[in-house]
Amino acid sequence: MVTKPDIKTTFLDAAERLLIEEGRRGISTRRLAREAGLNHGLVHYYFGSVENLMLAVFERFTDRLVERQRVMYAADVPFLEKWRTAMGYMEEDLAAGYPKIWAELQAAAMNDPELQRRFSSVYAKWRSVLTDAFSSAAREYGVSDAAVPALVTLVMTFTVGMFNERLVGVDTGHAELLAWFEGAIRGMETAA
Repeated sequence: MVTKPDIKTTFLDAAERLLIEEGRRGISTRRLAREAGLNHGLVHYYFGSVENLMLAVFERFTDRLVERQRVMYAADVPFLEKWRTAMGYMEEDLAAGYPKIWAELQAAAMNDPELQRRFSSVYAKWRSVLTDAFSSAAREYGVSDAAVPALVTLVMTFTVGMFNERLVGVDTGHAELLAWFEGAIRGMETAA
């Protein structure tokens, strides 16, 4: 039998697998319980609703990736190397299913104020990571901090856009965009 502290984790793990494999549409309380090997009433007891459970999955996944990014950006290496590593993580994240979960839940959040609020907090976590990284890079390259918010928005927007395109099999222009960014970073490095 699963102990109480493990019940939430068991549901989160089951919901994560289902979101990646089947998407949100195929997930019901009973389906989650079957996947987790637990009573279906426990979904509502621990999470309140299937939507809350799905968001908890997304938030937990985000926290793992945000921590990975923070550790990577804290390394004592040039920003260009960090950038390359971060862009390499995009492939890992696609393979792990993170962008699929993001897209599934973002669609649901468009019509639900509570989901929007929680989804906004995920965006805020990513913006914080990128703001810290680009602020450090700005200091490294002697660039004004005034450029950081625009760079963060640009990177957030193109990353989500590239993920969405990749989820439907489109990658046209992605390598060129990443090469352009790398060239811009190399240019700042040279100027510094």
